[in-house]
Amino acid sequence: MRLNFARSAAMLAIVAASASATSVKAEDVEVLHWWTAGGEAAALNVLKENLQDQGIGWQDMPVAGGGGEQAMTVLRARVTGGNPPAAVQMLGFDITDWAKEGALANLNDIAAEEGWDEVVPSALQKFSKYDGEWVAAPVNVHSTNWVWANKSILDELGIEQPETWDELVAAMDKVKASGKTAVAHGGQAWQDATIFDAVVMATGGPEFYQASMVDLDPEALGSDTMKEVFDRMTVIRGYVDDNFSGRDWNLASAMVINDEAAFQFMGDWAKGEFLKAGLTPGEDFLCFRFPGTQDQVTFNSDQFAFFQQGDEPTPEQAALAKAIMSPEFQSAFNVVKGSVPARTDVSDEAFDACGKKGMADLAAASESGNLFGSMAHGHANPASVKNAMYDVITAQFNGEYDSETATEELVTAVQIAQ
Repeated sequence: MRLNFARSAAMLAIVAASASATSVKAEDVEVLHWWTAGGEAAALNVLKENLQDQGIGWQDMPVAGGGGEQAMTVLRARVTGGNPPAAVQMLGFDITDWAKEGALANLNDIAAEEGWDEVVPSALQKFSKYDGEWVAAPVNVHSTNWVWANKSILDELGIEQPETWDELVAAMDKVKASGKTAVAHGGQAWQDATIFDAVVMATGGPEFYQASMVDLDPEALGSDTMKEVFDRMTVIRGYVDDNFSGRDWNLASAMVINDEAAFQFMGDWAKGEFLKAGLTPGEDFLCFRFPGTQDQVTFNSDQFAFFQQGDEPTPEQAALAKAIMSPEFQSAFNVVKGSVPARTDVSDEAFDACGKKGMADLAAASESGNLFGSMAHGHANPASVKNAMYDVITAQFNGEYDSETATEELVTAVQIAQ
């Protein structure tokens, strides 16, 4: 029944999208996205108003679904029908895949005019460009190697912010001994992989992360260092409560907010939960990098890919691309979203303490070569490989494999998935 309902919903979305396309005026710009939550939708109004001031209409095409899977189904139907939207919210390797099909517009003239090469980190440009051509405009950078901590619990137990793995383990020990949950976690594959991502970076360092998660080097994947990563995952599993299986990430955040747990290892979207609860960074909760990754930033990035509407981008597409990349929009949107701007020259004046830290970390990591696409969030390798890794990571975290077996299985799974 659920499958039939999902299929019906997908068909309704496609029909609605096709119907809406027929009503688009020549001077309108049609934008497909999945930002339907209140704050995200409000932030998009900055873009709409910018375009309206230029006499350009905004044809909104929202398709609900946090990961964008439904939006991609609608998009495929539109492109197959020969009527793609002007711009589509997209992530990582999805952009590359559409560019390979020759479906995306060349934004190089716009990028050169606006100086995008100078202000967008090269690690993001890997997804914004294909074969030397700008095909997408990045909206934000979400970084994933954050720790969110309940300050009152840490203060009560005399715990200083941990800076190393050993200090983190000692802190988790103290929390567990106090009767509270040390690590708030949701037992879903992507959440397990989010922790794994940070542990790989903390354990092996950036060169090992590059070799194992990005280059998929079999020697790195099967190394003693990778076994140590899985050993550390087992340690963390010992500090998670018994009811973690299937828990959504925001409910894990609520455990930290409600003084039930001390730490959550999660991307910067978690900050929104703390702010909605009326908490203040630095006073009520702490945000810091996973111990051992203080100099690194692992990221994913929402971008708008521009689909070919002719031999070159339309004036409306050009206006939208410039508006997306404007410092004003980058600031206004990311203050709401919890992420940081995709360009490193935006003022941090409007951002809270965690946002300011995130922006400084991003700029420093980009400058020093320590900015890495997140494996857990689809920016290190294609979906087939990521999903194969998920299976092994989750199985090990749930006790199905010991560390040695998990290391061997990871090598095999990646080889098969490539």
